[in-house]
Amino acid sequence: MPMLDRQDNVFVLDLGDGENRFHPDWLASVGAALDEVEKAEGPRALVTAATGKFYSNGLDLEWLFANADRYQDYVVSVHALFARVLSLPVITVAALQGHTFAAGAMFSLAHDFRVMRADRGYWCLPEADIDIPFTPGMAALIQARLAPQAAHRAMVTAHRYGGADAAAVGIVDQAVAEDAVRSTAVELAQSQVNKAGDTLGTIKARMYAPVLTTLRDATNFG
Repeated sequence: MPMLDRQDNVFVLDLGDGENRFHPDWLASVGAALDEVEKAEGPRALVTAATGKFYSNGLDLEWLFANADRYQDYVVSVHALFARVLSLPVITVAALQGHTFAAGAMFSLAHDFRVMRADRGYWCLPEADIDIPFTPGMAALIQARLAPQAAHRAMVTAHRYGGADAAAVGIVDQAVAEDAVRSTAVELAQSQVNKAGDTLGTIKARMYAPVLTTLRDATNFG
């Protein structure tokens, strides 16, 4: 399960060492960690990272198929996580040391910055290949955080981007060696800790107001 640590003024949330799919318990654990980051005072920033082959493989489809009657509540909770990270009143950096797929890729886009491993691992939105359309909220998030051409190719073709390719089109901000992913993300976050606070939260909320409205609309999830 996700674990929150603090290095000076940078909170580091390790998402886990498996596929880090969005099981309801995982979502609750991440939410509790974000509560702790939000209620802290003074300079601070947040890095999300993971251990192992995956950053996140996205929705927990196995759980979802077994709990189809809870589909709406589940998607609403995923949208809520995206909205919360997108508007968090601290600078956020995703350290992508492994595969970052589907809703996991969308989760990374909700962060302010992304650092990805250069030599192995893929960032991918596979929905066109697995026959699952993006919800309106998901589409809004992706299109707000990527340049139009990059969003189009990623969403329509399900292209798998390696670190260098992802950096070239602005999906990630930096592609670095495997052993430098987390430290680079922490260093970037540390340089921005003084931005934390209500003003930053207001800037993000106004910058992404249409996306946040769509993500928070519990009737618009299909």
